[in-house]
This record gives sequence, structure tokens and C-alpha cells, in this order.
Amino acid sequence: MANDKTKKIFRIFLIFVVTSGFVFLVANSTAIATVFGFISAAASTINSKRHQNRNLQAMNSAWPEVIDHLISGIQSGLSISETLTALEWRGPEVLRSHFADFAEKMRVTGDFNSALNDLKKSCGQHGSDQIFEALVISKSLGGNELLNILRTVGTFLRQDLALRREIEVKHGWIKNSAHLSAAAPWLLLLLLSTQPSTSRAFSTSTGILILLSGFGMTCTAYFWMNRLGKLPELPRVFGER
Repeated sequence: MANDKTKKIFRIFLIFVVTSGFVFLVANSTAIATVFGFISAAASTINSKRHQNRNLQAMNSAWPEVIDHLISGIQSGLSISETLTALEWRGPEVLRSHFADFAEKMRVTGDFNSALNDLKKSCGQHGSDQIFEALVISKSLGGNELLNILRTVGTFLRQDLALRREIEVKHGWIKNSAHLSAAAPWLLLLLLSTQPSTSRAFSTSTGILILLSGFGMTCTAYFWMNRLGKLPELPRVFGER
């Protein structure tokens, strides 16, 4: 984890240096080059965060498929632990590593409740919590309604995913327009900075203040826009034990 964080910081620093150097060659202005370096570093950070969010969305979208596999396995006569273990190679690709860890812990310790609790912690989503709690109750008390519960949970999850996708599609073009509006002034500045007069103007104290103010307002508008357009996450009713 620490190694990945160090690599991420180094990558952001490298992007900052390369972008600043390129813009300095174009504009011959340290102030403009530095601001564009910060913009590129911020864009890299945002892109990394988006990648993490896409992975979380992929995990969230995979739980209905997990439920289908669980129902199929239980109906075929497998135990709950055997069905979960089989998901390390039958389950959705984005979740196989989590179920592989569960299978390894089952082979080493044989403690179903401990392995399942670790699985719930590693997944950490409201959909997974509902599935795993139903399995814990069924394993402990021998619930005969497990299949009906799983089908009901699967229906709710699919309805929630369908609604979220519909909202995200409608909001997508608005977000893209806002991104373009935020980037347009800086692209124009990059084009104008090839003129010596522009470079000299933004190298003064007033020009630097304008650059910093513009950078701050762009960041504020961007994060405010994303905050307004962000869909609320459903709370985890069944937290960690």
C-alpha cells in the first residue's frame, strides 16, 4: 500500500515537471508553466480517483451476478461455503480476488464466520453486506428462506442500479459540458502564451495573481460541480462486526 502511494506521488510529480517544462518551452514564462504544471498534476489526481470510482462502480454492479451464482450453487446441492469458494473462478472478474482470499482463509483456518467477516470488510459495500448477513444467518440458524431472501435482495439491487444508470446518463452530458467550460480558458491561455506580450503580462505580480485566482476559481467550480452531481451512496446497514 505504501509502495503504491509512493509510486502515485512520484507519477504526479513527474507529470508536473514534464508539463511545466513543456509549457515553459512554449510560453517562456515560469508563472504560466508552474500553473499548468499544477493543473496537470490535479488532472492526474482526479483521473486516478475516477479510476478508483469506476472500480467501485464495477464491484457494485457485480453483486446481482454474485447472487445468481449463489442461488445456482445452493440449488445444485453445494454448501454455502463451497458456493462462495467457487466464486473465485466462477464469479465476476472484478470480485474474484476477494473470493480467492476467502477461499484461502477457509482452506487455512476452516472458520466460516471469520473468513466471511473478512470478506465483508474487504468488499465494504451495502449490497455485499446484505448478501453476507443473509448467509451468516442461514449458516447459523439453518434458514429455509435463504433463496427467497437472495432473490429479493437481487431484485432491489438491480432496481437501484438501473435507476442510478439512468440518472448518470442524463447527468453525463451536463458534466461533460462543465468540464469543457472549465478547460476552455486554460487552452486559450496556452495558445495565447506563444505570444511574447502574453508571457510578459502574466510574469508580472498582477498577472501571477490573476493566474492564481483563475486556478483557484477553476478548482472551486470543478469540485462544486462534482459535489452537486454526485449521487448519494446507500448507507451500510450491516457494518463491520
